[in-house]
Amino acid sequence: MSNQSVIPSYFEFTLFSDSGSLKYVFFSVCLLIYMTIISANVVIILTVCLEKSLHQPMYIFICCLSLNSLYGSAGFFPRFLMDILSDTHLISRPLCFVQVYVIHTYKGHELNILSIMAYDRLVAICQPLHYHSKMMFKMILFLLIFTVVHPICMLGQFLYLVSLSPFCGNKLHRIFCTSWTVLQLSCVEITLSMAGQLVAITSIFTPLLFVLYTYLRILLVCRKSLSEFRGKALQTCLPHIVTFVNFCISVFCELSLSLYRMDAVNTFVIVVLSLEFLIIPPISNPVVYGLNLPQIRGVIFGFLRFVLNNL
Repeated sequence: MSNQSVIPSYFEFTLFSDSGSLKYVFFSVCLLIYMTIISANVVIILTVCLEKSLHQPMYIFICCLSLNSLYGSAGFFPRFLMDILSDTHLISRPLCFVQVYVIHTYKGHELNILSIMAYDRLVAICQPLHYHSKMMFKMILFLLIFTVVHPICMLGQFLYLVSLSPFCGNKLHRIFCTSWTVLQLSCVEITLSMAGQLVAITSIFTPLLFVLYTYLRILLVCRKSLSEFRGKALQTCLPHIVTFVNFCISVFCELSLSLYRMDAVNTFVIVVLSLEFLIIPPISNPVVYGLNLPQIRGVIFGFLRFVLNNL
C-alpha cells in the first residue's frame, strides 16, 4: 500500500468546465429530458396499473421497466442538474457510493427484467398451453423478487470492499460516480479489479446469453409454424428485442470507457457514452411499448380522447 494512501471525505468530478451563461441552456435541456423521462414512464405505469385488462405478466414486467427507469434517473439527474449550475463539483464519499449503488443496481435490474420478459415470451410462444400454469402470480412475484435481490447480492459485497479501500487520489474523470472510476483510485487495485471484472461479466453476459438462448428457441418454433402465427409471435417479441438491443448497446458503450485511458479520450465522447444508458433507454422504452403494443396504445389514446372531449 502506498504511503500516500488516504480515505478522502469527498471526490471531485473533473469533466465539468466553466461554460458561462451556456450552463443555463445545458441545465434547461437536461431538465427537459428528465421531465420527459418522468412523464413518459409515469404514463406507462398508470396505464398498466389502472387498466384491468393489462394486469397480465407481460404488461406487469413493462411497468417494472418504467419503475426502474424512474429509479435509475433519480440516482443521476438531480445531482447532475445541481452540478451543471454549481461552480464546484465535489461529492461526499457516502453520496458517491450511494450513486454508484443506484446506477449499477439500475443496470442489473434492467437486464434481469429484460431476461424475465424473454422467458415470458418463450413460454407464451413455445408452450402456450402451459403459459397460465407456469406464469402464475406466485411465479411472477418470485421472478420480480429475484430481479431486485440479485443485483444487490452481486454488488453489495464488492461495493462494501471498495468503500473501505484506501485511495491514492480523489479526482474522478467522469460526470458521475461509477465503480470503475472509483476503483482506479484505489491503492489495492489488483484484488478489487479482479472482483469488479467478475461481477461485471456475471451481471451482464449471463442475461445476454439467456436472452439469446430464448430467442433461438423462439425462432426455431416460428420457423416450423404457420405464417400467421409467426407474424403474431414476432410482433409481440419486436418491442422486447428493440429494448434489449438498445440497452445492451448503451451499456457496452459505457463499459467501453473503462478499456481506455480516460485522459486520452475526448471529453465530449466520454460525456455522450456515459449519458447514453441513462437517457436513451428510459425515453425509448415507453415509446417502443406505447406505440408498438396495441393494448397499451389503445388505452393511452382512449384516455387522451376522453381528456380532450371533456376540456
